[in-house]
Amino acid sequence: MIETLAKQIPIIGDYRNIVQIKKGFSSDAKYLIHFDNHKVLLRLFNLAELESKKTEYSILKTMQDYDVICSRPISIGEIGNQGYMITTYIEGKDAEDEIQNYSAEEQFNIGMKAGEEFRKMHQYAAPNHVTSWYSRKIEKHKKYIDAYLECGVKVKNDQKIMDFIDNNIHLMKQRPNLFQHDDFHVGNIIVNNRAFSGVIDFNRYDWGDPIHEFLKIGIFSREISVPFSIGQIRGYFNNVEPDEHFWRMYSLYLAMCVFSSVVWTLKTIPNDINNMLDKVYMFLEDHDYFSKLKPKWYI
Repeated sequence: MIETLAKQIPIIGDYRNIVQIKKGFSSDAKYLIHFDNHKVLLRLFNLAELESKKTEYSILKTMQDYDVICSRPISIGEIGNQGYMITTYIEGKDAEDEIQNYSAEEQFNIGMKAGEEFRKMHQYAAPNHVTSWYSRKIEKHKKYIDAYLECGVKVKNDQKIMDFIDNNIHLMKQRPNLFQHDDFHVGNIIVNNRAFSGVIDFNRYDWGDPIHEFLKIGIFSREISVPFSIGQIRGYFNNVEPDEHFWRMYSLYLAMCVFSSVVWTLKTIPNDINNMLDKVYMFLEDHDYFSKLKPKWYI
């Protein structure tokens, strides 16, 4: 197959070796292509996704304008009944697998750099045709609550969590509509030589409130590395302590995520529901079921 691709995509015609990458939840087929002096990443995807992938490709170009350290776009197109995208390859390992081997200071510094890059991404305003963050988010939330109430799984103190949401949800009306990576956590951060090397996987991009992106810290990153998680927040805010409004919005989005996580898991990977509930209870306890806005791990 790769020989056929190499003939049809001249830019990879003189490859030396190719290795399939199987890690991750993306439906794309991913291949690391080795040349004499460099490597590139090839993604193959269903042709129906081509327009969405072209937007992702354009976003990667825009990230260059903001000097974000991430994969750079090289080529995109179609071959037969599938599409392809080629980007540069960021050398290193996933922080999720590697960062716990580092000192707390090194983990914190990687988080600081990740936070700085995160802030750069959020300079990119949503296109005019994208409706307001508030209208889109509240519609999704109502659907998730309805589905949760019918799903048969019950989260402890769910009414208390719903009340917290109802008392704060109006705050979303004033929030900006900006680019969201939408999957920014240690699993999509590359580290090399004990330092930040880049951010990957922009394929879940969205538009909305940048604070919403921080909930991935509470769900994923803090479980792997608290120093990284604190560093990401501090780096994002230029090493200044975030204010109460940030923590309130962060807590609001985590609270909403309780119900969307249960519904999404039951629909997509039902066998993983117990694992997801463990994560949900972890961040609920971090906040004493939202009696506290700032999580216990943030010191």
